[in-house]
Amino acid sequence: MLVPVLAGIAVIAAVVAYALRDPAPVGYFVSAAAADRFTGAYREAMAGMPAPDRTADIRTGYGVVRVYHFTGADPAAVPLLLLPGRASASPVWAGNLPSLLRQRGVYTVDLLGEPGMSVQQRPVATTADHARWLHEVLLALPEPRIHLCGLSFGGWTAMNLAVHHPEKIASVILLDPILVFGDLSFGVVLRSIPVAFRWAPRAWRDGFASWTANGAPVEDEPVARMIEAGLQAYTVKLSAPVRPSDDQVRGVAAPVLLLLAGKSRVHDAAAAADTARRLLPAATVKIYPEASHAINGEHPAEIAADIAAFLP
Repeated sequence: MLVPVLAGIAVIAAVVAYALRDPAPVGYFVSAAAADRFTGAYREAMAGMPAPDRTADIRTGYGVVRVYHFTGADPAAVPLLLLPGRASASPVWAGNLPSLLRQRGVYTVDLLGEPGMSVQQRPVATTADHARWLHEVLLALPEPRIHLCGLSFGGWTAMNLAVHHPEKIASVILLDPILVFGDLSFGVVLRSIPVAFRWAPRAWRDGFASWTANGAPVEDEPVARMIEAGLQAYTVKLSAPVRPSDDQVRGVAAPVLLLLAGKSRVHDAAAAADTARRLLPAATVKIYPEASHAINGEHPAEIAADIAAFLP
């Protein structure tokens, strides 16, 4: 009896896989209406940001990358470049910019292949591809050196660049990064599966965002609405992030500041801190005991102070 049942399951799985196949090589908005909904949410979230003094669409070998520049109190200081998490974009930094701009200039980037104003045009299929497009962005910026600051998946993106193309990197600042010093928790993997389907109800996406923020309400937050709209509107076609090897992490020469969320549900923060201290003994490692994975929105002043103490 077991063999026919397993055969039936296999057939069903094959049918589902066929129905869900997507041969598109690059990310895309699923419809004009979905793109319009996301763009409206994006503009609403951008209204909570200081006005950028410069907006650039930088052409790379993988597509056109949207970059905003904000003039800081010390224009001569090496600027920060902020990398958002997965399924978010530049407005996720709205709460952090005022305190960071009191120190130095800031760039923000909409990640290529994610919901935002960047436009992916070629496949990003390897960790080297992920690094290459961002390296080309840095090469297009006028400053000789850049401090990278990445949140969540943006932290992985920053560290991946430091592994592959460290040439212009002055330092790496990581805010509860995923898949750098530890694996994802079983809980986040399990809960992310339903919201990966764009036909999932909005309540599921809001629930997932709230869960990662340890139960904080998200429905009335402009940035959360933008993220939810992006999850519904945009199909991501990127290779999955791969955790760097211990030797690759040890080989990162740039100074590293690691700020971890003590109550993060996406990984074991204490274990990640231990791994970071073992692999990068010169790194500055700090755990915010009460922070969730939404660490940047919960602790903007403390993050700014720690960055100011870390940077020259």
